[in-house]
Amino acid sequence: MASDPDPPKPKTPRHKCPACYKQFNRKLHLIEHMKISYHSVHQPRCWVCQKHCKSFESVREHIISPLSKTNCLKIFVEQGCNLCLKVLDSPSALKEHKQMCCLVAPVPLGTKITPCIESNFTMSGSIMDEMHNGKAQKAVAMDCEMVGGGSDGSIDLCARVCLVDEAENIILHTYVQPQIPVTNYRYEVTGLTEDHLRDAIPLNEVQDKIKKILYNGESVGRMPPDGVKARLLVGHDIQHDLNCLRMKYPGFLLRDTAKYRPLMKTNLVSHSLKHLTKTYLGYNIQSGVHDPYEDCISVMRLYKRMRGQDHRQVFRLGDEKANSGFDSFRSMELEKKAPDELYEISTSDYKCWCLDLTKDCNPGS
Repeated sequence: MASDPDPPKPKTPRHKCPACYKQFNRKLHLIEHMKISYHSVHQPRCWVCQKHCKSFESVREHIISPLSKTNCLKIFVEQGCNLCLKVLDSPSALKEHKQMCCLVAPVPLGTKITPCIESNFTMSGSIMDEMHNGKAQKAVAMDCEMVGGGSDGSIDLCARVCLVDEAENIILHTYVQPQIPVTNYRYEVTGLTEDHLRDAIPLNEVQDKIKKILYNGESVGRMPPDGVKARLLVGHDIQHDLNCLRMKYPGFLLRDTAKYRPLMKTNLVSHSLKHLTKTYLGYNIQSGVHDPYEDCISVMRLYKRMRGQDHRQVFRLGDEKANSGFDSFRSMELEKKAPDELYEISTSDYKCWCLDLTKDCNPGS
């Protein structure tokens, strides 16, 4: 007599991450995943399925991946903007959106030998009042062009610097006299020759001009620790520019498009400014001689595009435990929480630039 077949084994419930949709057999594994993934409302995501990714490049890979949900690619092809990755309600809305999203390339300054351009750039009392009342700090973008020093021309020396404000007005543009002899003008990239630097401004004077702009005319010693009177400084690999200028600036006031997590490659390697400008703004730069004004405008536009994202972060006033991440909870407490509750606890491991628009947001998000 044949024995009865074994009853089917009950399916083990799977624990699904509400952000990236990975599934785990054990709740403990989901919790560990959430701790190291730093999911939050600030992460780039697919506008169709809302899957969270580490970077916008990862979102693009998700959309075109053969493993992604079929409707993600289908809907994006019909209604998605290939620059900002938003999905619009209709093809007509998409067409109108693209006209605003795809920007016109700035006109380069060129390499004419011109005197220093300097505007009277200080913040008015009304702007200062706004900043003290929790409104956004204003930003300036900076870019330098380097020539070479040393026996082999490999030492980067700042020979030209440009700063622009958020309205794309030039605050400062000048040629800079390097402190050691130039052995390679790198003409193919910089377009500079000995004539450009013959009457250039000494580096120490350029440093003073830049400090006056960044600190709004205040001396560094009188600047409050929170930097509220100082400007945010935007750039691409901005620390390298500061090093070549032999200047220091507080790290919390720097906004670097080369180091900003959502703009990096999937393996967290930096993209070039040329690539970011074409991918996110829709135009080409650096097709010949590199122009610091063109680069300044492009890096400011990238910053403002990232800053302008509406992530609708909710900071739970009075609930310091929930706002401070997983470390504030014991393991047993986390085990009892639903996946959506774990997501609410999770915080980002970088400061999202959307938080620059207000001082009242959670700085740890």
